[in-house]
Parts: sequence; structure tokens; C-alpha cells
Amino acid sequence: MPLGLKRYQQEGDDHFITFSCHHRKPYLNTPASRDIFLDSLERTRNHYQFEILGYVVMPEHVHLLVSEPPDDLLSKALQALKISVARRLTERPFWQTRYYDFNVFSHDKRVEKLKYMHRNPVKRSLVMQPEDWHWSSYRHYLLEEPPPVLITQP
Repeated sequence: MPLGLKRYQQEGDDHFITFSCHHRKPYLNTPASRDIFLDSLERTRNHYQFEILGYVVMPEHVHLLVSEPPDDLLSKALQALKISVARRLTERPFWQTRYYDFNVFSHDKRVEKLKYMHRNPVKRSLVMQPEDWHWSSYRHYLLEEPPPVLITQP
């Protein structure tokens, strides 16, 4: 871990996670690649038994709002997720090695992070409305549509 970087895991907090494709390349720029990511996310969630409160898969990065796994470090679960996706999609370096982790410890901060991630496809001009982006938990919250990933309501 880089000098000065301290992760606060096993604190019982939720985590707002961001990680990017290698050199911020748009390796998740197709519906099929984003679907593979979501399938790997659900498999990882099920294996490590953490909760997902929200997500958005963008062409070159991902945002997640998740709980901590009960029996493992969150970093181990995220490593397994990234390896799973990389193996299924390519042999080249797929992900940046690190990730951004922000501890979320209040309802207001959870709502703020969900709004941020759900508005990301609109801000980037990928769609006109958040509900038009199918690789986000927004449709689950707005339309109560069953997502490909089990969502735990905050």
C-alpha cells in the first residue's frame, strides 16, 4: 500500500468505492462487457456475503456503495471481483491497481453518494436521464425493477 494511504476497514461502515480501467481506457464500453461486470459483481457479492446499496458501471470506471464482508476484508472481495472481470474480458492489464475508498457512516452521506453515482451517466452525456442507463442501480430505486445484482436498500 502506498505511503500515507490508510484504509478504514472492519469499522462496520459502508464504503463508496471507485476503481478505473487501466490508463482509464474504456474497456467497459459495450453492453456485453458491462453485463459481464455485473454478473461478476453478483457472484462476488454472493461469495463474500457483502451488501450492495448501489452501483454504476461506466465505460472506464465503476462506482460501488457496499458494506463490508462479514468474514473477509473488503479489499480481498474487490480484488476477487477485479480478477474475475479481467479474466472474463481480456488478458491485458485491465484495471488500475488501486481503488478509491470513502467510508460512509450516515444516511445523508449514503444518499449523497447514490445521487452522485446515479447522475454520472447523465453528467458524462451518455444518456439524458439516469433511468436510461441500464448499468446502474437507479432503475431499481426508481422503477423497482429487479436488478442483475441484489440491492440492499439503505
